[in-house]
Amino acid sequence: MKGNMIMYEDLVETKLACEKIFDGTLLHVRRDTVRLPNGKDAVREWIMHPGAAAVLPILPNGDVILVRQYRYPISAMTLEVPAGKLDADGEDPLHCARRELSEETGYTAKTYEKLTTIATTVGFSNEYIHLYAARGLSSGMQHTDADEFVNVVQMPFSRALEMIKKGEIIDSKTIISLMMAAERFGTD
Repeated sequence: MKGNMIMYEDLVETKLACEKIFDGTLLHVRRDTVRLPNGKDAVREWIMHPGAAAVLPILPNGDVILVRQYRYPISAMTLEVPAGKLDADGEDPLHCARRELSEETGYTAKTYEKLTTIATTVGFSNEYIHLYAARGLSSGMQHTDADEFVNVVQMPFSRALEMIKKGEIIDSKTIISLMMAAERFGTD
């Protein structure tokens, strides 16, 4: 067993060669040649990502804090849980979640609870996002990165869940965080 998955050796692809296609600030594109289980070779193009953490802030009255921001790749405004990439190799995801909560919303929290870890796009990226819930919140000053523009949005938990059902919240990390927290903590 590797991680939480049982290994099925008859499905494993073996890397034969790796070509660096692009090395950017955040993303690194690779083109690997692999040996398939049937003995043939194939090409796998994929994106190397440092990983990320996201946090769902829950106020004492049960409201949640989300951030509204413009997402260039989909040309749309989104409502999301505060999140960001892990800054350094081996950065503790909880440290990242605390940092992003403070930067994007100005809030700090007394308690954090791990909800889960998700693999975001397994077909072409190795990105994992560690999802947390934060409670015991105290407000402060938002201090976003210089290239980051977000609005803090407070709403009832039940409203956020309704927005998922209506397709108004489409970000996967946010949907999973809200649904897992609703199951774990309730929505009141």
